[in-house]
Amino acid sequence: MSDALSVLDDLRGESEELDRLVAELTDDRWALATPAPRWTIAHQIAHLAWTDRAALLAATDPEAFAAEAEKAAANPGTFVDEGAEEGAALPPAALLARWRAGRDALWRALADAPAGTRLPWYGPPMAVPSMASARLMETWAHGQDVADALGVTRTPTDRLRHVARIGVRARDFAFAMRGAAAPAEEFRVELTSPVTGEVWAYGPEGAAQRVTGPAYDFCLLVTRRAHRADLAVRAEGADADRWLDIAQAFAGPPGEDRAPRHEQGGGK
Repeated sequence: MSDALSVLDDLRGESEELDRLVAELTDDRWALATPAPRWTIAHQIAHLAWTDRAALLAATDPEAFAAEAEKAAANPGTFVDEGAEEGAALPPAALLARWRAGRDALWRALADAPAGTRLPWYGPPMAVPSMASARLMETWAHGQDVADALGVTRTPTDRLRHVARIGVRARDFAFAMRGAAAPAEEFRVELTSPVTGEVWAYGPEGAAQRVTGPAYDFCLLVTRRAHRADLAVRAEGADADRWLDIAQAFAGPPGEDRAPRHEQGGGK
């Protein structure tokens, strides 16, 4: 479980960084609008708490999780918003306590899972390190929404390597979500660490289709937290170029795209 524990340590670090952003907020600032339509800061934290609870069920009570998954399948367009709405209605102190308790319980359950465990999920079953990486990705992405609402600039860390890896591995899924066949050939992706400047490389070195740029910008792209026009991620080859328009690191529909910065107005 050494790989899982390494990812879990990074997940804890990512969660604690976001916790520091919201822990001292006054109640009125929990109600600030974030870039996600109709979601406040409270909705963002409620969503993380809700998803942590679902992951905890998957790790500890697969039958209960299966029942929750059936409910989600019956309401695919609304179940995520409904979960966020329920949590956002709580007083901020209660919501913060719920998120903290849930993420700690999930951390312990994943750390204690036997080697080779595969957890049921809304898509294919996930290995423990993959579940931890997915929780980190979501925590970072929704943390970006919170930071944007607060007007805070976060310092990127090398925990982004988990987000980048998911984004690269989800290439074919991104094409499928747009009703398109994935390219047959592998891409070369070279991303620059925001901390050390080293290159994180994926795919065959001699591939004709290539993507290069800062890892931070790539992670903003694949979590759809910024428009491609505002990022220093570059493609060589038509297929790679198309991928950068549709890339996503998360399951489910891509949702509404962020507008380029020059088109944005107000607080969204």
